[in-house]
Amino acid sequence: MLRKHLLRPLIASAVIFMPLSGIAEETAVDITEDQSAIESSPQIQQELPLQDLRTFTEIFERIRSSYVEEVDDQTLFNNAIKGMLNSLDPHSAYLQEDDFSDLQENTSGKFGGLGIEVGMENGLVRVITPIDDTPAQRAGIRAGDLIVSLDGEPVMGLSLSDAVELMRGEPGTPISLEVRRKGEAELLSFTIERAEIKVASVRTEMLDGEIGYVRLTQFQENTGSELQEALRAWQNDTDLNGVILDMRNNPGGVLQAAVVVVDTFISEGLIVYTEGRSPMSDVRYEARSDTLMPDIPIVVLINGGSASASEIVAGALQDHSRAVIVGTQSFGKGSVQTVLPVSETAAVKLTTARYFTPDGRSIQAQGIVPDIVVEQSEVTPSEQQYYKESDLPGHLENPDSKAASESNVESKNNAKNDAKNENKSDDLIRRDFQLYEAHTLLRGVTILSPKKTKSSTTAE
Repeated sequence: MLRKHLLRPLIASAVIFMPLSGIAEETAVDITEDQSAIESSPQIQQELPLQDLRTFTEIFERIRSSYVEEVDDQTLFNNAIKGMLNSLDPHSAYLQEDDFSDLQENTSGKFGGLGIEVGMENGLVRVITPIDDTPAQRAGIRAGDLIVSLDGEPVMGLSLSDAVELMRGEPGTPISLEVRRKGEAELLSFTIERAEIKVASVRTEMLDGEIGYVRLTQFQENTGSELQEALRAWQNDTDLNGVILDMRNNPGGVLQAAVVVVDTFISEGLIVYTEGRSPMSDVRYEARSDTLMPDIPIVVLINGGSASASEIVAGALQDHSRAVIVGTQSFGKGSVQTVLPVSETAAVKLTTARYFTPDGRSIQAQGIVPDIVVEQSEVTPSEQQYYKESDLPGHLENPDSKAASESNVESKNNAKNDAKNENKSDDLIRRDFQLYEAHTLLRGVTILSPKKTKSSTTAE
């Protein structure tokens, strides 16, 4: 039923869009029923807070007549609606024209700003995750940072949309941030230059020629198809011995894209289901297609910046025992937001359901606990210098010194060529401890598994 009312699955953090016409029809029916039965039904009288509405009207009139400065009626109404929704949970909100445009912009993969996914926490802006290869990520902003001020203006007292508006601006213009970080005694200061943010949701490369690395930065409309295209390119490569699915600092996105990603790796069974007060909120998503790689081992990387759709993917693959989850506990954003248009220029984003993994686990405020917990730290290659006999002063010369010298020259040239050809992925593994552990885990599985051959008729 829910799918019939979808306008289009465009959402950061799994928001469902409802068409204006459908909502208007349902609202009209409710009003008609209330008006016809209001005198005869005590239950409806109890549900309709008439005295509270009178109180609201009284306060509204007092503000209009007595507040120290004149405030227009529309501003008062809008702020009253915002306060009502903001008090429910961190994700419900009143979307006016600019807010609604921002929501659509964020899921298109291109927008201007700093490149961070944020939420509100105790009046401060909490960084859920910095997006890969954006000004915020390059400046050193981390998941979990609390933004205290923007260009010297305190964040406390601002709405989330107001704070986001301050962070946005023309590409090339700077903004200063003060950040409170766990473990740091003093506030951290950053000056970041805004840029046009273009987010590529899927990046792939081969590690050591046998492990496929897939980086999912967020879930956009085409993420599932882009992932499948990359996997098909590897499918006929008999040297592929495992896949690492990296969803660290992935804030989520389009729900259907997450379903397609899971469906790529499992052939049947439940992927995720949602439950809410309305029957329309109860939806089950099942696997419908054959997996592209039924026998390839998979390791999924998550951390505290992995939220919403990322947790759906990790939870489903974990419940189906299709992947080993490595990293740290995820964010715990397990709720569904539905965008309900109330006019041509405004909408209500309302939390309407919770996610559950195939085994019935709620993600909300719990997150996904990895099968193997690995904290992030930097892997530094040993810089120890090894000396050889030939480096010692007064060492004996080799009788075949000329041949040895030519051999040494050839060896050095080969070493230089090898260094030039070294894949940048090797450096990535060395710098990223969690990725290093995932890679090591898959290499271990490879050693224990029988080797595949390119052809049964290959001569030895």
